[in-house]
Amino acid sequence: MDIVKKVSELGLTLPQCPAPLAAYVPAVRFGDTIVVSGQLPSVKGDFSAYTGIVPNELPAEKATEAARICLLNNIAAAMTQLQQGESLKLVQMQGFVQSAANFHEQPAVLNGASELAVQILGDNGKHARTAVGVSALPKNAAVEISCTFQAIPEEVQFTGRMNWIEG
Repeated sequence: MDIVKKVSELGLTLPQCPAPLAAYVPAVRFGDTIVVSGQLPSVKGDFSAYTGIVPNELPAEKATEAARICLLNNIAAAMTQLQQGESLKLVQMQGFVQSAANFHEQPAVLNGASELAVQILGDNGKHARTAVGVSALPKNAAVEISCTFQAIPEEVQFTGRMNWIEG
């Protein structure tokens, strides 16, 4: 599966791996597991379009767009850890939404990222997920997402419970 091609077919652009904001690395690989540090909705280093408390300062719809950007940044970071002939399987997504106290739609905001993962990775994009509301995020970002991926051979597709097919 050519992830860059699939992203392009969706009318999107896979960004360069975002630079870390502090003393950490964007992604770490151990065995076939790739853990990506929390990614913000930055576009070429700019966070300004997706900042503030949801929904008071940023509408939920814009926060959903932010979640999609966070996922693309996670994929970009994970791809730096792939070897020749490998692709990605999304295992888990942890999403944080900077939320007003009375906002309870964090799962709906993160659906933007979850749905995009399936559009890009197919069945390999189906994942476990955590959706949490928080009072503040770095750079006043509305959303932050961290993902865990599995590096898999390009020809392998996940089709459900422990069923793998070649092809």
